[in-house]
Amino acid sequence: MNYWLVKSEPETYSWMVFEMEGKTAWTGVRNYAARLHLRAMKADDAVFFYHSGEQKAVVGIARVKKQHYPDPTAREGDWSCVDLAAVKELAQPVTLAQIKGDKILREMVLARQSRLSVSPVTKEQFDRLLQLAEI
Repeated sequence: MNYWLVKSEPETYSWMVFEMEGKTAWTGVRNYAARLHLRAMKADDAVFFYHSGEQKAVVGIARVKKQHYPDPTAREGDWSCVDLAAVKELAQPVTLAQIKGDKILREMVLARQSRLSVSPVTKEQFDRLLQLAEI
């Protein structure tokens, strides 16, 4: 199993809406590095859901339900999306400040390349985030 993090501004697509819908196609990614990450996702991989914007916190856990396929929202180019399913809201959101201040988490791609909307997470980072989220 691999571990990932996806980002969304709550005003655009929030965890609350995602959880209510139960699943979504993760479309609209137009960054080549993020596209590579989408294409590396496998069914049942775990995915952290991160609210960017003002909140700046990991707020939930999802699973990859369907591996990459052509993004139906792309008008030009070779873009991909995956289907995600909501699993669980975190009991305690993990803020970007906590991530940057933690010796394990400060090495996350999120902390080093903050504009990347889809990024990998190591097993060690995944476990540490769960610990901080009180799961």
